[in-house]
Amino acid sequence: MTASPRPVRLGQAQRGATLVICLIVLTLITLIVVNAFNVSSSDLKAVSNMQMRDEAMAAANQAIEQVVSSPFYNSGAQTVNVDINKDGTSDFKVVVAAPTCIRAWVSASADASDVELGPAMTSVSQWYTDWDLDATATDLVAGSGVSVRVHQGIRAVVDESVKTTYCP
Repeated sequence: MTASPRPVRLGQAQRGATLVICLIVLTLITLIVVNAFNVSSSDLKAVSNMQMRDEAMAAANQAIEQVVSSPFYNSGAQTVNVDINKDGTSDFKVVVAAPTCIRAWVSASADASDVELGPAMTSVSQWYTDWDLDATATDLVAGSGVSVRVHQGIRAVVDESVKTTYCP
């Protein structure tokens, strides 16, 4: 004689197990989504900060180029407002400090323009000079508080009077 198997009631043995597993899986999915959101928002902030920094550096370089395109050596400190996105509103205030002559050395004298005048009458002494320009760009519009300082070195050929006045 074989014993008849006892009927197993599946509903009683697994009561609530499915609910607990579903809640655990739902909790894990929620944690993954929240973590992904936090990572993406911090990446967005980092990219935004890098963009603002790059714009400020471009504004500082633009102001330095503007200062250098004029007789920069006697200009003193200047403030230049820069509209980086060309919308008609100044985006950055750039303060360019007075240029500093670092060194100067004589270039070859110019050849005489006329043999009859002689070299003493026609040669002009020119000097190669190295200058340091320091610009600080500060954000005006976005209120991000970005501030960038840029040092730019340039070399210029100047005459004797400029060399004597501004260079060591």
